[in-house]
Amino acid sequence: MRAFEYAFREGAASLWRSRGSSAFAVLAIALALVVLGSLLVVTWNAEQLLAQWASAAELSVFLHDDATSEQRGGIEDFIDKSGAASGREYVSKAEALARFKREFSELSALTTGFDDNPFPASIEVRLRSGADRDGRTDAMLKGLATLPGVADTRYDRDWLSRVGGGLQTVRSAGFALAVLMALAAAVTVATVVRLGLQGRHEELEIMELVGAPMAFIRGPFVAEGFLQGGVGAILAITALWLGFLIVAAWWGQDIRALLGGSTLRFLPVRLCAYLVAGGMAVGSAGGLIAARHAG
Repeated sequence: MRAFEYAFREGAASLWRSRGSSAFAVLAIALALVVLGSLLVVTWNAEQLLAQWASAAELSVFLHDDATSEQRGGIEDFIDKSGAASGREYVSKAEALARFKREFSELSALTTGFDDNPFPASIEVRLRSGADRDGRTDAMLKGLATLPGVADTRYDRDWLSRVGGGLQTVRSAGFALAVLMALAAAVTVATVVRLGLQGRHEELEIMELVGAPMAFIRGPFVAEGFLQGGVGAILAITALWLGFLIVAAWWGQDIRALLGGSTLRFLPVRLCAYLVAGGMAVGSAGGLIAARHAG
């Protein structure tokens, strides 16, 4: 306990003494975490939206305008016997038009230029849990494509899977960039801490001669890097929060409309804590690298 207390007291004093050069290390860590945090804000909101869409995903079977009642009955009977559907609902052409005008009121004027209702009748199918995994959904889709009266099918989970794959690619690329920036920040911390080490070279030699434990010799430099990382992380989260408020104030309504009414949200406390811990880890790593030259 005494070693920790001494390390952090000396680390804080060294951080204050070399506050000019330490600012570069703090800013390097903050910049790396701002990049990572911005990526997390985007991907976290995208994941919440995808989860919301996935929970409401349906299979839509669009019918030809000249489909007969017998053909519609055959389609519904096939759906019921497929074992993949937990329920279904018939949506007529008039209901489809009314739904579009209700959900997209700002675009309702586009429907007035047509002589006839441009929206097809459809059957909205709610799928059973696990129907995707055991192949029942694929079998039903293939069978529906061959039935008379079926104009087209739309399965929401297909494009949701493609969007999820693209999101994973963006997340991986951003994470790789953040790791590179974190490595650069750790090197910056190590350089700054090593400069402070050079200024205390004689003091460290005396401590080593009198038999001071290595924790007392190297500990303050690790603690200094730890504190630099913590300050940088707090600055990064503050910058992210201010940027989030600006984006929400200027483009909040547009983003809400783009997301189908969902509100853009900031990172949860758990992810903010991870960012702070990551910044401290990067700073500590840099301090540890520099501390290897002490003693």
